[in-house]
Amino acid sequence: MIKEELLEVLACPKCRQSVRLSKDNLYIVCDGCGLLYEIKDDIPVMLIDSAIPSENTEKL
Repeated sequence: MIKEELLEVLACPKCRQSVRLSKDNLYIVCDGCGLLYEIKDDIPVMLIDSAIPSENTEKL
């Protein structure tokens, strides 16, 4: 589980906006540019090339 303190300092590497945790705790979500960053072994993979584009991040 990602701690709230970590989410407060993380930013999207593409658009530099703040990010949030998805409802299922599997992704870091950027509502600004619509990218999802996978969380593997409790470590967010914040690489633009590995991000998953999402059309509607509001559902996550």
